[in-house]
Amino acid sequence: MGRYILTRFLLIIPTVLILMTVVFFLMRITGDPITAALGGRLTPDQLAQRRAEAGYDRPLIIQYLDYLWGVVRGDFGTTYTDRTPVAKILTEYGGATAELVIYAVVVALVIGVPLGMLAARARDRWGDLALRVLAILGYATPVFFVGLLLKLVFSVGLGWLPVAGRISSRGELTMGKILNPTPFYLLDAIRLGDASLLWDVVSHAILPAIALGLLTGGIFLRLVRTNMIGTLEMPYVDSARSRGVRESRLTTRHALRPALIPIITVMGMQIAMMLGGAVLTETTFEWKGLGYMLAEYMTARDYVAVQGIVMMLAVIVAISNFLVDVIAALIDPRVRY
Repeated sequence: MGRYILTRFLLIIPTVLILMTVVFFLMRITGDPITAALGGRLTPDQLAQRRAEAGYDRPLIIQYLDYLWGVVRGDFGTTYTDRTPVAKILTEYGGATAELVIYAVVVALVIGVPLGMLAARARDRWGDLALRVLAILGYATPVFFVGLLLKLVFSVGLGWLPVAGRISSRGELTMGKILNPTPFYLLDAIRLGDASLLWDVVSHAILPAIALGLLTGGIFLRLVRTNMIGTLEMPYVDSARSRGVRESRLTTRHALRPALIPIITVMGMQIAMMLGGAVLTETTFEWKGLGYMLAEYMTARDYVAVQGIVMMLAVIVAISNFLVDVIAALIDPRVRY
C-alpha cells in the first residue's frame, strides 16, 4: 500500500510538468506575452523595451528554463495588464473556486446517488426511463445555459435567490471584520455565528452549485444505477432476499457500497470536468474565482496570468486524482495490484 501511494504521488510531478510545458509553448505560438497583452497600446520602441526588460528577446528555451526556475521558487510572474503577482491571484481567488467545486460535488452526490438507487429499483419501468432521460439532460446540457435558465427562473422571475456574486456588499463589509479569514466564506460565516451572513453566503452559492453539480450528477446517476443493478443480481443479495430481508435494506446496506466504488474511481476525472465547467459557471454568475479570472485574462491576452492559473488548476486536478486513487485503494484492495 505504501509503495502504491508513493508511486501515485510521484506521478503528480510529471503530469503537472507536461501540462505546464504544453501551455508555455502553446502560449508562445502567437508571439510573446507583452506584445499580445499590450500591442496597440504602446509604441514599437516601448514594446521592444518592455520585451527586453522581461527577457522575451532571448531564445525560447532560455525563457522556458527561467520560467521553470521561477515556478520552483514560487514565482509565477507578474501580469502585464494590471501588474499583479500571479501568486497573489492564485491565493486570492483559488479558495472561491475550491469552495464552488465542493458545493457542486455535494449537489452531484445528493442528486446522483439517491436517484440512481431509485432508477435501479424501478429498472425498465417508467420511473427508470424518466430518470435516465433526466441524467442525459443533466450532463448533455451546457453549463452556461443551465446557469442562465436558473437565473431567469429563480432570480429574475421568482426573486428567491441572488442573480450573481459570491456574497452581497453588506456581507463583504461584515467579512472584512474577521481576523485571519479563511478562503472559504461558508467557514467564516459559521465562525462568526451570524445567521443572516450564513444565509447570504448559502443563497449566493445555491444556483452556481446546482448549475455545475448537474453536470456530474447525471453521470453519477447512471453509474449508481448500472452498478446497483449488477449488485442486486449477485448471489449473496438473492440469499439475503430469500431470508426475508426488506428490499429497501437490500438496496441501502448490501448494494449501495459496491455501487459507490465506480463513483470514487472516476471522481478525479469529474473534478477536472468541474474545473473546466467552473470557467463558464463563474463567468455566468460573476463568481470571482480562478475560472472567472482565467476568462478575464484570456480576453486581455495576458498569457502570464493564464499560465499560472492553468498550472494551478492542473495541480488541483492531479492532487484530486491522487486522493481519489488512495481512497479507492483503501475501499477496494484490487486497485493496488
